[in-house]
Amino acid sequence: MIQIQSKLPREVIVACSGGVDSMAIVDFLCRNHTVAVAFFHHGTETSDIARDFVAEYCSNKQLDFLYGNLGNTSKPNRDSWEEYWRKERYKFFHGFNAPVVTAHHLDDCVETWVWSSMHGTGKIIPFRNKNVVRPFLLNKKSKLQLWADLKGVSFVEDDTNKDVCYTRNYIRHEMMPNVLRVNPGIHKTIAKKVKDEYTA
Repeated sequence: MIQIQSKLPREVIVACSGGVDSMAIVDFLCRNHTVAVAFFHHGTETSDIARDFVAEYCSNKQLDFLYGNLGNTSKPNRDSWEEYWRKERYKFFHGFNAPVVTAHHLDDCVETWVWSSMHGTGKIIPFRNKNVVRPFLLNKKSKLQLWADLKGVSFVEDDTNKDVCYTRNYIRHEMMPNVLRVNPGIHKTIAKKVKDEYTA
């Protein structure tokens, strides 16, 4: 069963990319909450596919579809594409006067901790960033995938998630198998840190 760290209000906005994680969370929350879906377009062909998928899903389920994109902004030279997209995405989310729920999970926390540790200090994804909340941080990705499988939740695969030119993907696909070989219990270790961060 999917675990929620905190009680959520009855009406929520879910940040949704169309991938399995966010689609599982949309389906999960729709069972007990009034859900609107927020989609951010990153200016890529894969975002075109995901936008059309999520918009059609919302239309079929009679959910509000909230759309954002890069507009006329341009990437600063100092930022990677990943950082640029993240900053613009959160500008969009922070523009809502309501909680925005993301599908960040425990595997995201482990990858972020490994990534940030290489820069000197291991960081835990915080539960809250202004109005953005991440109540599913104690769930491994496999739980969300299992929910989607059991409930017949449809989703789209983003081919760029396999591209190891992006740092996050390199860590996920190339480094994490070796991290788990060295420390098979790292998810338990980071889950404790997530709990400590939430109660601090």
